[in-house]
Amino acid sequence: MKFVNKTTIKLDKEINELDKLVFRFIGILKKYTDYVVISGYVAILLGRSRTTEDVDIFIKDIGKHTFKEFYQELQREGFWCLNSEDSNEIYNYLADGLAARFAVEGATIPNFEVKVAKKPLDKESFNDRIVALTNIGGIYISSVERQIAFKRYYLKSEKDIEDAKHIEQLFNKNIDIQKINKYKNMLTK
Repeated sequence: MKFVNKTTIKLDKEINELDKLVFRFIGILKKYTDYVVISGYVAILLGRSRTTEDVDIFIKDIGKHTFKEFYQELQREGFWCLNSEDSNEIYNYLADGLAARFAVEGATIPNFEVKVAKKPLDKESFNDRIVALTNIGGIYISSVERQIAFKRYYLKSEKDIEDAKHIEQLFNKNIDIQKINKYKNMLTK
């Protein structure tokens, strides 16, 4: 695993079933809106050995018609929404700043917790996201500094602290401490 440049990481990990599912879901999502994968799955993608029940994703605002097309494709590809089966209702969840959860038909976990980035700090995650390249493609993830600050200073659970430590150990020479402190200050206000 190495930084190719400031916005790209090349991963040499062995791809597992969760990774394949994430890339499958993202392959559909990116046709309809911009996204950034955040939180726990980022640490897992970066080699942390643990499980997760959900994959958290911020998306940019999406129109109702575009969302309906996205949801129809998800259904055709074998996904369902845990919140509702009605696309208008699901869209309203997103428009109200709530998360919509999608999973493979017949399952509830792992699921994709999709939320429109509405808060300034959430929207900003699109500006410093990075690409994680694997042998099955690339996906946008939040910056390592944002991940560390969010996990260490906002979520603070034992699992989250361990995620932050894992990322710090991986990228210790490539981490911008000033950025982490900036996010820490924004998160703890």
